Amino acid sequence: MDISSELVHSLLPVFLVGSLGVSMLGVGLIEGVAEATALIAKVFSGAISDFLGRRKGLVLFGYALATLSKPLFPLATSAETVFAARFIDRIGKGIRGAPRDALIADVAPESIRGACFGLRQSMDTIGAFAGPLLAIALMLLLSGDLPLVFWFACIPAAIALLLIVFCVHEPHPAGAGTGFHTPIRRDALRQFSADYWRVVAIGALFALARFSEAFLVLRAQQQGLANAWIPLVMVIMSLLYLVSAYPVGWWSDRVGRTGLLCMGMALLIVADLTLAFADSVALVLLGVAVWGLHMGFSQGLLATLVADSAPEALKGTAFGVFNLVSGVAMLLASVLAGWLWQSFGAGTTFLVGAAFSALALVLLSRRSVGN
Repeated sequence: MDISSELVHSLLPVFLVGSLGVSMLGVGLIEGVAEATALIAKVFSGAISDFLGRRKGLVLFGYALATLSKPLFPLATSAETVFAARFIDRIGKGIRGAPRDALIADVAPESIRGACFGLRQSMDTIGAFAGPLLAIALMLLLSGDLPLVFWFACIPAAIALLLIVFCVHEPHPAGAGTGFHTPIRRDALRQFSADYWRVVAIGALFALARFSEAFLVLRAQQQGLANAWIPLVMVIMSLLYLVSAYPVGWWSDRVGRTGLLCMGMALLIVADLTLAFADSVALVLLGVAVWGLHMGFSQGLLATLVADSAPEALKGTAFGVFNLVSGVAMLLASVLAGWLWQSFGAGTTFLVGAAFSALALVLLSRRSVGN
């Protein structure tokens, strides 16, 4: 599914701005709402998975929605259609996300939990690496026909859905019997420890400091990267994410999580500053590479910290609440990034991102979470 999604996502900002005439603020709104929707939807699917004690059905439904959204992209003739497609796709991601992470937490031995989540991040990123590579090949082969390239995203999406149906097996019921509840009910939230809420706060800071990757794509285009090679941005980011996520997860099992998270935020500051002052494609790609390293040093660790600090019977809900808060922060960050770009230019967008990152690093360095 990541091959399918990233094939589209690596070209979508160019399609929105170049073909449909969408403004930078419009891009920020579409991307912010889409990503926030995915994160917010996880809060409900996580609670439902805890109630059912089963994860696979929700995962399957989420992947099915993502598959059904793919034909809308090549058929789109307006920003509204693209928005609808992104919304459906991200709803699907949100529905499957928390149950999938909770399933990993159910079966991962505690002693190697960081490595397990790091491996999951790396496997996800293989698709995020292969999708843009396929996009480059198709753009060159099909003479830059974006709608025709988007049609090819339907194929890996359908394959992913079949793999979920026939090849993913839930090994055992995942702690049923908690009763369904809204995740914001007080008696449920009171079961979460102070350590868990610190993880939620840190996740929100990370999301606020990191806006949509669509702006990385547009920064590369602004510096003169040809449309056919635009997916190279996501290839480079995903490659660095891929090679770092599992080693960082493995390392965190041995040295703790907080110090590595601080390193991840420091990398984001370096990436933002590089992108803010980049005056060539090469410097933009260098900033993108550092951005990818930041992802490898943060995303798997945050998921591991949620798993470490959440009650066993409420892990799905815990991932859902975490993503609800992060989703709101991501929406704000992407809308702000689009407004800053449109009003003051690309450099200001990334400088403000660096400032948020620096604030998050200061706050994170003063707190100890996890082990």
